[in-house]
Order: sequence, then structure tokens, then C-alpha cells
Amino acid sequence: MAYNVIFCFSGSGNCLDIAKNIAKELGDTDIIMMKKNNENLDVRYAHRVGFVVPCHGGGLPLGLESVVRQITVNPTAYTFGVVSYCGYKGNALNQISKHVPLCYWNSIVHQSACIWLMPHTVMVPPMSPEAAQLHSEKMAKVIAADVLAGKRMKKENPAKNILNSVENAGWPVLAKAKLKEFRVNDDCIGCGLCARLCPQDNIRIEDGKPQWGPSCMQCLRCLQYCPKNAISCGNVTKNREQWRNPNVSADELTQSLIHIE
Repeated sequence: MAYNVIFCFSGSGNCLDIAKNIAKELGDTDIIMMKKNNENLDVRYAHRVGFVVPCHGGGLPLGLESVVRQITVNPTAYTFGVVSYCGYKGNALNQISKHVPLCYWNSIVHQSACIWLMPHTVMVPPMSPEAAQLHSEKMAKVIAADVLAGKRMKKENPAKNILNSVENAGWPVLAKAKLKEFRVNDDCIGCGLCARLCPQDNIRIEDGKPQWGPSCMQCLRCLQYCPKNAISCGNVTKNREQWRNPNVSADELTQSLIHIE
């Protein structure tokens, strides 16, 4: 059992890359990938417990708060949270802290995963993909140093934005509407990678082609990591470049646990 645990959710690979970079600095870390059926939610053995998550529609990705609610942490453990965002930080860390009170938190700006909403290059402040990745790596080292030093925030909880709460409450409706726009073209080779990647087990392969069920989180792993770029979610995504973090493989995203020495 590892000294450190980081719970991570990642669509485009950005958050997993951040989690790995933090873990490399901390050493002896289990990265537990958050998904529909998690088996590793009792982490009372860990001395440090962290979360690395994206901002989706103003808050946590759909279904993740229920996962956080089931996590059991040692009351004496040092806890921390990191949110990856492209425009605003949202309420994800506040949502986590309701169930697992956080000692420390921070944020990292990076590429947009939701390319049906905006191109992946849209960030605040604006920067190139290469600059965003470099910034992410530098910030991961800063955060890891803070965690190793046991830094604690003066505030009791991460900030909560009312407008983001309203946005997050409406996100499931928008996600359900966008679900109807998934399409696969003739370039699909029926490899089944999209089904293996789906954290909700929401994709099945029928007659050699993916079919989407009703439980889409809009993480867009299926679209971003399709080896043939055969999946789209609305016409706009056909003309927008996919974004896959250069340091994260599709196979890593399918794992339940990744250990970093």
C-alpha cells in the first residue's frame, strides 16, 4: 500500500499527466482512476490523499461527486486538490471538500477537452499548447513541493461560485442533448478502444461500430483518443483538432490504478 494516493479523473489526459508529475515528486504514490465502478475507495492506509480533476460545466464531471462521497480517508491524512481548467476554475474542489475536507488546493490552466464547445487552444490566459504543457509541468512541481511541506490554506474550503453552481446544475441536460450528436464515420475499424476508454461503461460495440448508451459524462475520451479520428460529436468537432496530452497513452486511461515509485 502506497504512502500517497491521488484520485484522478482525466478525459484528454491533462489531469492524468498532472497527477503523474505530482506523484513523481512525492514518490510512492498510487494514482486511482475515478470511474463508474471503483474498487479502491478505502484509502485509510494513505498518509496523503489528493485529487486531480478537470472543471466540467462549472464543477466536477458528471457522477464524480457520488464517487467522492464513497471515499474513506484517515482523519489524520493530509489532503489536497488540484483542478485543471481552460477558462475558469469552477466549483469542483468545493464539491470535493464537502465530503473529503481539503488541507490545500491549487489550480492549473491547460487545454480544453470539450472541443464541441471551444477549440482546445482556447485558454485564459492565452498560450500555445506547448506553453500550456510547460506551465502545467512547472505548476505540478510547485504543488508537489507545497504538499511535501504540508502547506495548509487559511480558508476552510475552496471558493464556491454561484454562477458556476447554476451552470453545473444544467450540465446534465446539455450532456444528454450532446449525446445524441455522437457519430462514427467509415474510417472506424471497430477496434473497441472507445468502449474500453469509457469511464461509465457507456459504449458497446455492435456490428463492428460503437453505440452510445444514456450515461455519457462528456469526457470525450472516445473522440479524442480514436486512432482513426472516426468519432465526432456534432459537425463542429469534425473541423477541430483533437487534443490528447502528449505524455498520456490510451492504455493508461483504461487502468484502474497506476503506481509511481
